[in-house]
Amino acid sequence: MSDKTLVCKDCNAEFIFTEGEQAFYAEKGFENEPQRCQECRRARKQQRRNNNNY
Repeated sequence: MSDKTLVCKDCNAEFIFTEGEQAFYAEKGFENEPQRCQECRRARKQQRRNNNNY
């Protein structure tokens, strides 16, 4: 495995899907690569938290 450059589906920024992250995903049984960069993942998670508080 080698690092992969992916494009975020929210902001279209390129981000690196590292070998370590790929190994983690494989270990957890995840079949899909991440679709969002780290910043967009954090923002989406925070938004879900805020929506659940109501």
